[in-house]
Amino acid sequence: MAAILEWTLVSECPVPQDVNALLVAGETAVAAYKTFRDTAIFTNKRLIVRDAQGLTGKKVEIYSLPYSSINMWSTENAGGLLDFNAEVELWTRAGHIKVKLQRGVDVRKFDLLIANALLRD
Repeated sequence: MAAILEWTLVSECPVPQDVNALLVAGETAVAAYKTFRDTAIFTNKRLIVRDAQGLTGKKVEIYSLPYSSINMWSTENAGGLLDFNAEVELWTRAGHIKVKLQRGVDVRKFDLLIANALLRD
């Protein structure tokens, strides 16, 4: 099945302060990851991916994936010292989303972020 969206997360980073303008009442940022051109932010309610576009990067597309729309997920990695990347796949009501994790992004921590978001009461 082809993914409708695919993102690559390069490294964990501090949560950008300007993300607060996107949050609703009761929503807090939990973790953030650099993408090639911008940032992916986990909140207690959703995953927000900001994608700078164009040569100048002035045009920004924002994806918002509420955790309630995720039906299932999987994580895959080689599990060894030479593991240069890992993959996370999300099956949602909108379709299939693939997230590639570069070396240095802890796939188990990422998996736990999703599990905590989806499986909490």
